[in-house]
Amino acid sequence: MQILKNFSLLFLLIVCAWQPSFAQSKQQQIDSIAAIINQIAKEKQLVIGGINVSGNKKTKQHIILREAIFKIGDTVTVQSLAEKIERSKELIYNTTLFVDDSVYVSSVKNDSVFIDVVVKERLFFFPLPYLRPVDRNLNEWLSQGASLDRVNYGIKLTHNNFSGQNDKLNIWFITGYNQQVSLRYNLPFINKALTKGIDVGFTYSRQHELNYATSLNNKQLFLKLTDEFARHFTRFDATYSYRPDQKQRHYFRVAYTNENIADSVFKTNPSYYPGSRKELSFIDFLYVYRYINTNYIYYPTKGFLVEGALYKRGLDKTTDIWQLSAHGLYAKTISPKTFATVEAAASIKFPNADNFYSQGLFGYGYYQMRGLEYYVVDGMGGALTRFTLGHELFKYIFHTPFIKTKTHDKIPFRFFLTAFTDIGYSYNPYVNNNLLNNKFLYTYGVGLDIVSIYDFVLHIDFSINQLGDKGLYLHARNDF
Repeated sequence: MQILKNFSLLFLLIVCAWQPSFAQSKQQQIDSIAAIINQIAKEKQLVIGGINVSGNKKTKQHIILREAIFKIGDTVTVQSLAEKIERSKELIYNTTLFVDDSVYVSSVKNDSVFIDVVVKERLFFFPLPYLRPVDRNLNEWLSQGASLDRVNYGIKLTHNNFSGQNDKLNIWFITGYNQQVSLRYNLPFINKALTKGIDVGFTYSRQHELNYATSLNNKQLFLKLTDEFARHFTRFDATYSYRPDQKQRHYFRVAYTNENIADSVFKTNPSYYPGSRKELSFIDFLYVYRYINTNYIYYPTKGFLVEGALYKRGLDKTTDIWQLSAHGLYAKTISPKTFATVEAAASIKFPNADNFYSQGLFGYGYYQMRGLEYYVVDGMGGALTRFTLGHELFKYIFHTPFIKTKTHDKIPFRFFLTAFTDIGYSYNPYVNNNLLNNKFLYTYGVGLDIVSIYDFVLHIDFSINQLGDKGLYLHARNDF
């Protein structure tokens, strides 16, 4: 029967090819036949007969296959299989477990296809020395004199795949500007369906210097104590996560925090904590929903993500505050090497609070405007939009002949030229006569982005803000 169907198709194609046509040239007829054959091939039904995973010495196989959007026994067309393979490759890489991965069809037998997944694992255990400025960014640290007194140092014991299940164990012993002990364990999957996870952590820190207020020209004000600590901080938290599929994530967190400030800080700013207290203890709750559909989480050039969060702090009137926030990003590929992104964030807190502790907004987290690195803009509500146009200049692969390893024998670098503009607004009902609060904010500039393995992203930006300030700013992130 199959032979008869194939013969009939071949006969039809021959007839179509030799039929005289006054509307089509011979080349158009050939192109038309090629399009028909191509369409038939794309719509042909295939069965995934097997999946072979290799290269994973530490990572459990089910953790890798959890990210693939196909499984053994699935029926797919050729076109949909190509799309599923490409997307699965992106999702496996986004686990942050591998320096490289490859997903491809290894063989075809009749109507069954067999797929190979080949990964190169990262180094997972890092007993590394820790050295980092305490300021919000490198430029802020340089503006403070680049003093080593404003640097944290110590040892950071990190295992990013403790039992091979993408579970992370962090033990930090930090001293210097801040003294900190931190322990955290994250297990993304605790059930057979690989949908539920947990995260638990403990942090204790104390510091001699504290940002106790913001000036009228939107600069951080610091108070340094030499004979005592300006602030003590203790926190316990636990998070339950639910991930029904590759794109969606739900997080439910509960935490207990206790902290206090020195008498000198309290005298300098009695409104540092809510209720004019010197000590604060509270329970807080957080729910976060994320939908991620980008090609690369840390430097997306295609796709989109959305995030919404609801935060509740305190169970009494003094500490009580609610915060509703949203964040989104859309990236579109314009050409093979050019992309555009639009990123937006918005937040509102209620009821209004006139204490410094509750008002942090611009200059922290998502609310970073390129060109306003030296400024902070406190507020009870605000919104931000960032526009970026990027073009990949070139790629460079650094070969490591002196390092005998199959997984790190080459280190790729990608260089992007960017042009950008940011706009924002921060509302503060208690401040009306400073530089940036309750005013339309805007910045613009050009930059160079460098992207490499271990989620290393370096932004080198030349920015201009609405005050006329010009400067070169550095921002970096990595997985160490």
